[in-house]
Amino acid sequence: MANLLVDERDVKFVLYEQLDIEQLSNTAKYAEYSKEMYDLVLEQAWKLAENEMAPANRKGDEQGCVWEDGRVRVPESYHRPYEMYRQGGWLSMAEALEAGGQGFPVVMGLAAIEAFGAANLSLFLYPGLTHGAARLLEVYGTEEQQRTFMDKLYSGEWSGTMCLTEPQAGTDVGALRTKAIPNDDGTYSIIGTKIFISCGEHDLTENIVHMVLARIEGAPPGTKGISLFIIPKLRPENGELVDNDVVCPGIEHKLGIHGSATSTLNFGENNNCIGYLLGEANQGMRIMFQMMNESRLFVGMQGQSHASAAYLYALQYSKERTQGSDASRIKDPTAPRVAIINHPDVRRMLMFMKSVSEGLRALLYYVGFCDDMVRSAENDQEREKYQDFIDILIPVCKAYGSDMGFRVCETAIQVLGGYGYCQEHPVEQFLRDCKIASIYEGANGIQALDLVGRKLVIKRGQLFKRLIAETEEFLGWARKNFELRELVATFEAARQQLIEVTKYFGLKGMTEDYPETLLYATPYLELFGDIAVGFMLLWQALIAQRRLQEIYVDAGAKDAHSQREVLASNRSAAFYRGKVASAEFFITNILSLAKGKAKAIMSGQRAAVDIPEESFALT
Repeated sequence: MANLLVDERDVKFVLYEQLDIEQLSNTAKYAEYSKEMYDLVLEQAWKLAENEMAPANRKGDEQGCVWEDGRVRVPESYHRPYEMYRQGGWLSMAEALEAGGQGFPVVMGLAAIEAFGAANLSLFLYPGLTHGAARLLEVYGTEEQQRTFMDKLYSGEWSGTMCLTEPQAGTDVGALRTKAIPNDDGTYSIIGTKIFISCGEHDLTENIVHMVLARIEGAPPGTKGISLFIIPKLRPENGELVDNDVVCPGIEHKLGIHGSATSTLNFGENNNCIGYLLGEANQGMRIMFQMMNESRLFVGMQGQSHASAAYLYALQYSKERTQGSDASRIKDPTAPRVAIINHPDVRRMLMFMKSVSEGLRALLYYVGFCDDMVRSAENDQEREKYQDFIDILIPVCKAYGSDMGFRVCETAIQVLGGYGYCQEHPVEQFLRDCKIASIYEGANGIQALDLVGRKLVIKRGQLFKRLIAETEEFLGWARKNFELRELVATFEAARQQLIEVTKYFGLKGMTEDYPETLLYATPYLELFGDIAVGFMLLWQALIAQRRLQEIYVDAGAKDAHSQREVLASNRSAAFYRGKVASAEFFITNILSLAKGKAKAIMSGQRAAVDIPEESFALT
């Protein structure tokens, strides 16, 4: 039976044919790694996801987490797959050997994450956040902090979280009230409350290490006065673990991810919570952004992983579900019933899901590949180039990936009809679990503001200019392809619309007309995401079209009839034709709308800003 979590063939296409990650073996950092090793990693990840993590998903959703007297029990079905995940070294597979990792490329880590997220997002959140906490310690921790905490986090023996949000300080992080009081021994006494803490309390691991934002007494107000602290649930003391006055008074009851304990945490209720400063004082936000950026890429991956699983399930269902007659005999009551995949509207929905899922996979893997290029770069210029790509694409990956992932899950339910709305099939859970991705790690509106307000203007617009220059270099190659010339032209036109809107925003910024810029930040990010995914799909189509032509030539298929016969009998040919079709569908149906989206953004229409509050509704 085919893997209904991940499109294995497409994963390998992106890795080996589009990104050509084998070229990483030419660098000193990844010289010891080969395609054979990558394939082995993929096979093992898919096996663990399909055989262990996925079977625990429905049970975990039904049972959920149980809070009792300050302690949380995760679903019983989670313990075995978590231990297998931990022992397999998956948590640190892409980390440096000297930090206890396996040293694989980041992009390979993303490929594994896709499988694990699709199989059981609630379970995967526990080690996912742990990895982020360990990375902070690897980069900013002292040797003692690394020995004490990092090693146990990377091994999965302990887990980690990040604690930002407070009742009065969500997006407005600078309003936090959690305080840190210096002690004579260099530690800090922590007092405060954090809410919406993913995996904040549970029984999967012996200890939980929290990365907590707090303000040292006397520090400046706002974000400039925030520091980051390591606060374990149990603190090491004289070779033992003792209670550190971290209490969970309750967990949230949520739409989805029922197996993930979204917790409230009280620090220092009994004035006995000890924290350890990570990095320099008042640099907490700068340090935390590393973990947040990593997490935002992972969240985008969560949207994509649900999209992939939802699409593959809907595809299988559409091949098996018999309903209605073929469109050519729709008026014939005696016509035989056919599988719903034969109906044009169902095919339209399937093509939407297919193209979005494949495009998102390529975009997210590309950002991971850029990270590998940063880590393996031989000079500062190359390193800066790829870091610029990462910085400008991260908010797009997070927001567009999660939004479109949700839309794909929604469409999958529509394909299944009434059955899709029922718990008998997994697509309804995909939808519920996926929704959180657009909310946590910085709501998608915040990602749009980050893109427009920061990423477009830093370095005098260098990030955007560099990305556009990269697409121009690509188009120099693409314009030579006669068969796909119309797709190339449509993409170019959409790309130009993005350039024009970006220039428009630049002019608005110079006039300090911020309300309008902020009003249209989200539509701008959506347009940016359309172009980014369209670029990835066009790139894929050019590769696939060339491969397909080679297969036709080898088979002697010179006319349409013989080529159809090749497509029916040759799985590789069918796959490559599908890649071209994905680009055709997305570019024609989505990128063709770029002109209208750009016109709306640059219209200057301010109804949402100018409407009196009293006019929204008479209540």
